[in-house]
This record gives sequence, structure tokens and C-alpha cells, in this order.
Amino acid sequence: MNIDSIQNGIVLDHITAGKAMQLYKDLELERLDCSVAIIQNVKSNKMGRKDILKIDQEMSVNLDVIGYIDPDITVSIIKDGETIEKKKVAPPDRLINVVKCRNPRCITTTEQGIDHIFKLTDRENRIYRCLYCEDMLKQ
Repeated sequence: MNIDSIQNGIVLDHITAGKAMQLYKDLELERLDCSVAIIQNVKSNKMGRKDILKIDQEMSVNLDVIGYIDPDITVSIIKDGETIEKKKVAPPDRLINVVKCRNPRCITTTEQGIDHIFKLTDRENRIYRCLYCEDMLKQ
């Protein structure tokens, strides 16, 4: 299989196998007017299997979404066919409007316009709690 390199854009590498489609959806990449390559189950010496996303356009990506879904992802910025910057992400300390609280009694369920805010309470296990009702969210 041959996937062309990109000249200007972003490569999301070291995605846990099977999570590329979730990233595609949560980053709203379907709204872009450019090529997006989703490469799944690539052999990796480090990970066994991994996914890769290639976005053929310069843009800003929400690092909180990426860090929440998979904190081991590497974000590479490509300019003129060369990698000019590599970023490692980490689980964000706060998630704002990345996920919604599932508790039907939470104020965010009944009141429109309130931000869905979660705080990271256990970094090792990636457990978040709703700022309003303390409902637990584990990724």
C-alpha cells in the first residue's frame, strides 16, 4: 500500500490501533475541504499495531481532544514536505466541551448553554470527574 507524503499539514502518529475513527469524528475532520488519510492497523515495532491520520492542510487541532482520547499520540507539523515540529500530548487537566456528562441529574443536562467541564482526578488511570455533579468519566 502506498500513501503519499503531505507537503503542508499534520500527521497524527502512534494512535492506539482502532482509535483513528474516533479521533476523526471528535476532531470534526469531515468538515475539512482537503484530503485526510486514515491508516489503520499499521505494523509498529514499538506498539505492535497502530493507526495514523494524515491531514493535508495546515490547521490547528484540539490537543485536549487528542490527549483525552489517546495521550501517547505524536502530532507532527509538516511544512514544505519536512517535519518542522513534533508535539507529544498528555491527558489535559480540564476538559471543556470535549465530552458531555452522562448523569441525567447534572445541571448540564437540564440547563442549556452551560459548559461541560471535567477535571482530571487520577492521571495514571485517566479518570475525570464532572465539575458540577462529580460523575466519573474514565477513558
